[in-house]
Amino acid sequence: MKHLADDRRQSAKQDEEGRAAQLLAWLSAMALLFLLGIGAKSWFSGHGNHAVVLWCFAVLVALNILAFLKTRDPSQHKVGLLIVVSALFVYLFASGGENNTGPLWFYVFPPLLFYLTGLRVGTLMLLVCLLFATLVFQFPQLPFVTAEYSADFKVRFFATICFEAMFCFLLEYSRRKARNELLAQAMSHEQAARTDELTGLANRREMQQRLQLEYNRYQRSGHHFSVALIDLDWFKRINDDYGHDAGDAVLRQFAELLAQMVRQTDLAARWGGEEFLLLLPDTSLLQALTLSERLRQKVADNHFQFRGETLPVSISAGVSSITQSDSINHLLKQVDVQLYNAKAAGRNRIAPRVKSRLTPAIPDA
Repeated sequence: MKHLADDRRQSAKQDEEGRAAQLLAWLSAMALLFLLGIGAKSWFSGHGNHAVVLWCFAVLVALNILAFLKTRDPSQHKVGLLIVVSALFVYLFASGGENNTGPLWFYVFPPLLFYLTGLRVGTLMLLVCLLFATLVFQFPQLPFVTAEYSADFKVRFFATICFEAMFCFLLEYSRRKARNELLAQAMSHEQAARTDELTGLANRREMQQRLQLEYNRYQRSGHHFSVALIDLDWFKRINDDYGHDAGDAVLRQFAELLAQMVRQTDLAARWGGEEFLLLLPDTSLLQALTLSERLRQKVADNHFQFRGETLPVSISAGVSSITQSDSINHLLKQVDVQLYNAKAAGRNRIAPRVKSRLTPAIPDA
């Protein structure tokens, strides 16, 4: 069942990346419009050089959008946008923009940074940006700095941007924590819906879904599979003689034994009561019979314990392959008939019969 949890996490991660990609697309479009619009305003306000620089940044944003439309790589799109925006803020801090209002655009950076890069990387990048701002504010005589800011502006800017950064950090931390908790809760509910509570194996619903998926794969690509229907012999006697707690203990111990013997690609499920169904992908009938016989022998050799007493436990099983059936229902009917044949022949055996290398064939009763 572990692969189901991994699939769930991967699906949630892909959904998060999809939402981030959509946000990036809207942000890129808005950034392009703002740069073109503010550039035009600066041009008509007599700040020609500033307008040209803003239009150059608009070209870079447009090129990043075109690159994304060509590659469809959201990671490349995100990195490209962050580089362009970071370079824009460097320019706005150093030049002051129009009337030293350029640094005010930096307030849009913290929430964007934390959402797109995460808390750790976002904090690091934010600290680098603030370090650069400190350098510009403290050393206006540097050759690349053309703006001068008043002391009041510097104090208020740092006070407000630090408050916003901490607030955005806490909001993003809360959002990610709530998302992870909801994902964990959803996975827990999904696991409970797919798992038999007593044995920890898959339940009937999960097995039916996997059977259908495996049958679809068989129809699509010809990968055959087999199933084994297993029944604990004389299970009612165990409940009657030792109590239902003993019966539950036997079911749990058998489930553990079954889980140890199957492959990771196989699926073992509690089909109902003392019956278990085993799905064996890419397995022929002969291979399934051999595995079932090994399991039968393992159960016969195992000592099932309950409160210091050894309980008599054996299994019967019917085995069938999809190559002998034309539907899932037909396959299940066939394997049920084979199980009936095994029990009618005296129990503690597999049907149809196959000789095992582990033990000699059991004579017919």
